[in-house]
Formats: sequence, structure tokens, C-alpha cells
Amino acid sequence: MTKKLLFYLILIGVFGGLIYWVTIQGSLLESQKAVSDATQIKGDYTPFEMFQDTFHHNLVHPLARLILQIISIILISRIFGFIFNKIGQPTVIGEIIAGIVLGPSVLGMFFPEFSLFLFPQESLGNLQFLSQVGLILFMFVIGLELDLKILRGKANDAVVISHASIIIPYFLGMLLAYFLYEEFAPANISYISFSLFMGIAMSITAFPVLARVIQERDLTKTRLGIIAITCAAADDVTAWCILAAVIAIVKAGTFVSALYTIALALGYVLFMLFVIQPFLKRIGTIYSDRETISKTIVAVAFLVLLISSYLAEIIGIHALFGAFLAGVIMPPSFSFRKILTEKIEDVSLVLLLPLFFVFTGLRTQIGLLNESHLWITCGWIILTAVVGKFGGSTLAARVVGTSWRESLAIGALMNTRGLMELIVLNIGFDLGVLSPPVFAMLVLMALVTTFMTGPALDLINYFYPERDGETSSAAKLYKILISFGPPLKGKILLRLADQITHKKKEEAAITAFHLTPSADINPKEAREYELESFKLVKQEADQLKIDITTLYRATNDISKEITTQANRGKYDLLLVGGSKSLFSADVLGGKVKDYLEDVHCQIGVFVDKDFDVADKILVPLQDNTDLYLISFAERFIQNNNAKVVLYDRNRLLKTNMIFSMAVEKINTEYADSISVLESHQISGDYLKAFNLVMMSYGQWKDFSRQKTSWINYTPSVLILKSQENT
Repeated sequence: MTKKLLFYLILIGVFGGLIYWVTIQGSLLESQKAVSDATQIKGDYTPFEMFQDTFHHNLVHPLARLILQIISIILISRIFGFIFNKIGQPTVIGEIIAGIVLGPSVLGMFFPEFSLFLFPQESLGNLQFLSQVGLILFMFVIGLELDLKILRGKANDAVVISHASIIIPYFLGMLLAYFLYEEFAPANISYISFSLFMGIAMSITAFPVLARVIQERDLTKTRLGIIAITCAAADDVTAWCILAAVIAIVKAGTFVSALYTIALALGYVLFMLFVIQPFLKRIGTIYSDRETISKTIVAVAFLVLLISSYLAEIIGIHALFGAFLAGVIMPPSFSFRKILTEKIEDVSLVLLLPLFFVFTGLRTQIGLLNESHLWITCGWIILTAVVGKFGGSTLAARVVGTSWRESLAIGALMNTRGLMELIVLNIGFDLGVLSPPVFAMLVLMALVTTFMTGPALDLINYFYPERDGETSSAAKLYKILISFGPPLKGKILLRLADQITHKKKEEAAITAFHLTPSADINPKEAREYELESFKLVKQEADQLKIDITTLYRATNDISKEITTQANRGKYDLLLVGGSKSLFSADVLGGKVKDYLEDVHCQIGVFVDKDFDVADKILVPLQDNTDLYLISFAERFIQNNNAKVVLYDRNRLLKTNMIFSMAVEKINTEYADSISVLESHQISGDYLKAFNLVMMSYGQWKDFSRQKTSWINYTPSVLILKSQENT
């Protein structure tokens, strides 16, 4: 050790001295003129002024400014996304609002100097290019997430509804353009270009937002959800093909000259479908899991994306269409697409896509709508969009035979525009087809039509309530809801629930409930997550020979979903695993604490310590409110032949007749099933005789607060909160 230290000190000392000597010798090589100039410059500024000058130069450097812009954009976007998600709106609405807030409509109006510092005109070019890269990656992910298999077998009705939801608003958009053209169309833009873009702006449906809404409302497996997803998929493919044709016409100037572009685009699409897609499919059959998909394979996928985007851009149908098509033709293997999506989605959605929202916000000048007739025009645009999309979809759905309730719901869902609308509007703005006032009006239309989706569905459910499918006999069942995260936890909770109801299976109903803590997954991923999440639970149910019901949802608010499901389903018991928060080690912290007070049924929080069976149970009693613990222990005795020890340190059985009568009744029916311990001390060795400790929520809080030593040595613990105390 001494030898190593000595070598280290000599090494640093010798070479440190040599570096100093070289520095001194190098300084002597400077010319006298350079020294004189340096002296003169230093003489004009104090050291602090020189620091200030350097700091200011670094502050306004393009790279530093871009990083500051990205920090501001991500922070504000996440805040607004969180707020709007909490009020039941898609996160994208909050992110769009964040873009408008950071633009001239809010930040530029109230804090013009700060807005000019953060987003000077010369910096917008960098922001635009980065946002375009984000859009290309996003459209690639949309293509990856689009499951064309859902169009098979369900295509007839879906295509009718989808195409009706395009052609009707498209006509109304072109009709509206007829009245807006003279006043609002930019100079040198033909009516055909202006009207075609107004038509496509009215016709877009946001497939990603619609899919998230369907998942959050648990409609994925319903007939309504399947029809809506299928319609949106058909709508997405059709609308982007139409958009490509419209862009070709606008860029070419006339329809006849655009035919050359359309013919070239058709050749490009056929090449991608019949040459590149089979090649990619072969790759997908060989490389289909995380172990075999190397960086080379990922590089091939990215090359296909970039070449497709490049070809689409130079042909004249926009790079975004090329990115979308590249995603569609990727190998159909779910694992292949999932791995690609995971590699791209976070960077695209979290880092780059918010730049697009803000860039759109910087273009959206709501202040231009400074006269009443402009707001009236904006109102007409919103009304036309709603009547065309909502009305057209509802009418078509009703004609193909769906009920009024489902038809109206399909109309509300298809009326969702979201991010896809903003992409179309920005393309129109870049091509010079949309003037700044019209662009602002159409952005407001996109916000209103997306925002109204949730309230519209709630209103439809209010006027057309879903029939309660529960039978009268179901109300007599002892209903248990198991909510779990990791599949292994679900398996253990199911085993515990079975031991509560083992001998009375016909009188019990057990529901397993799993939530994915993010609504930002596509329907295909959701199906795969659902299968994987319930695999162990279903295996355990088969082994225990019990029937269970499974529920799955993807959500951004787990606590709210659990509370809603537990209260709506009128369960007798909610079983969950312990949950720790970021800043606390309490097993009743985290998400459990969020819904512990709001659920109306009895709640059991289970702290697992290698749980297998509950037939030797210790039940500490605290006060008179703990009577329900004895009745709950009776369930284990009846169904699992359990032996229960009541830890009665406060001698409730001697002072409370109701407690003593309850214990006597159980012991009469099940001989010597309950014994009493009045000792004030419990040791770790004593706890080894038990495989479950069951206590009240109040006791757990007291024991935790007092830091009771034996709590650390318990076997698995079931912490119960009675319905009366919730």
C-alpha cells in the first residue's frame, strides 16, 4: 500500500511540475505585440466585467438557448399535461395549451421581454427542425402502433362509418372555404388549394388520442370500443392518403400537373409495400426478440424510416407520410414492434414532440382575432367541424345498425382531433395555404373538439345509461376485489382471498384487477400486457379450482381507478399489496394512502413475507372498534380451519360483553379455535408460531408511530380498515 501511494505522489508531482514548466516556456513564445494587445484589452475591463461579458455570451449562445428552450418546454408541457389529466382530459390537450401559453398569445403578451429572450426569431429555425425530427419519429410510432388486423372481419361497417366521417366533413369544409376564401385565403393561393386543406382539416381524427380515451374508459373489449378503434384505423389510413394527394396538388399548382406527382407517389407506395415490406417481414421472422434484435437490425429499421421519409419529401407528399408508411410496413411481430417503439417513443413523446406543440403555439396568434366577426367566423369553423365529424359519424353508425347510444358515442370519439390535426395545420401553414388568423381559428377548433370528447361521452352515458347486468343473486355474494401490480403479487393475493372463502366458493365472487400505470400505450400493447399480467393469477385460480373475473385498464391515475371500481362494483372487500411512497417507508404510504379514505368497502392491505397459508393467526386488539377483526377472523376459521390467538393487552374480552360473546359463539361452533393472550410483551420467537398477523389500520399507525419492536419480526401482515371507519 505504501509503495502504491509513493508511486502515485511521485507521478503527480513530477508530471505536474513538467506541465507547469511547459506552460511557462510556451508563454515566453508569445510575441510582444500579442502581449501588448492583451494588456490593453485587460486594461479596458475589470475582471468582473470580463466575466459578465463572457457569461452573457454563453447565455445567448445558440446551443445554450436551445437547451434552455427545451428545459422550459418539457417542464411546462408536463405540468399542463398533468393538470389536464387530473380533470379527465387527454394529456395532449394540456401539452397543446402549454404551447399556446409559451407563445405570443400569453407569454408574448404579458412578458414580451422574457418571451423575446427565450424565443428570439433567429432561434426558431433550430426549434422547427428539431420538432420536425420529433414528428417524423412520432409518425413512425403511429405506423408501428396501427394494427391493420383489426380491419379484417370488422371492416364493412367500420369502413362505411369511417369514410362517411371523412367525406361529409370534407364537403362541409370545402363549402365553408367558399365563404372564407375572399377574406381569409393568403394571396396567390387558389381556391382549390385553400378548400382542399379546409376539407382535410375538418376530416382528421386523432387515432392516438381516441385509443387512449377508449382505454381509460375501459371500452377496449366492448362492441363500441372495437368499432371505434376500427373506424379510427381506417380513418387514419384513408385521411393520410388523401392528405398526401392534397399536398401534391397544392405543390404542383394544378390538378393535371399533380397527376405526375401522384403517379410517382403511387409507385413509391407500391415499392414500399411489395419490395421493402417482404424484406422486412423476413427480418422479423429471424430477429423477433430482445436478444436477437441487435443495433444493426435497429439501424436497418431507421434507414428504412429515413429513406422512406426522404423519398416522400422529394416526391412532394411530405416526409411525415413516408414515416407513417415506414411504420406500417415494419415486421408484424409484436415483440419486434414493441422493442422499436420503446427505443423511440420516450425520446419522441417526452423530448421532441413538446417542441412541436410550442412551435405551433408560437405560430398561433390568438390576439389576431381582435374583432367580433373573427370570433363569429371561428365559431362557424368549430360548428362545421362538429356537425361534419360528429354528425356524419353518428348518422353512418346509425344507418349500419348500431344503437343510438353507440352511434352518438362513436360520433363523439371520431370528433377527437388532437395532435393529428395540428400536424395537418402546420403542413398547411408551411405551404402558405393557411393565413395566421385561419391557422389560429383551426388550432382553437382542434382544442375544442378534443376537449369536448370526454364531456360528450359523459353526457351520452347520462341520457343513455348502460343497463345493470348484475342479477339479484349476485348481490348476495361476498365480493372481493384484488388489485395488484406485479403478477406475483396478484397470485399471492388470490391465494389469501381463497383462504377467506375456501369452503363457500359458491357464495363468493373474486375479481382480479390490474392497472398499467400509463394511458400512453396502444391497444395492441394493452392486450399483450393484459395477457402477461393475468397469466400467473389464472394459473393459480386453476390450481385452486376457483372461478375469477379479470379486469384490466391502462390509466394515468391508479388511485382514482381503484376507488371508482371498488365503489361502483359494490365490493365487500378490497385486497391490495403494501405500497411505499418515494419519501416514506410506511407500507400504507404511496398510492394506498391516496384511496384508503375514499373506498366505501372494507380494505385489506397485505404485507407479504413469503406467504403460503393462513391457519395460525395472531390478532392484536386495540379498542372497541376492533370487533370487526373477530368477525373477519371467523372467516379464516370457517373456511381454512385456522387457529386464532387474540392479543388482548387492553383486556377488552373482560370489559366488553359483545367481544366476549362473539368469541364464545365462535368457540362453541368451532371448538378451541380462538385463544386469548393478555401478556403485554410479544417476542420475535413467539411470532414464529404464526403465519399471519391481522390488525386494524388504527393499530398499525400506532405501532408504527411508537416503533414497536416486534413489528419487525412478524410474518405476513394483513392490515384491515373497516367499512364503518372509511
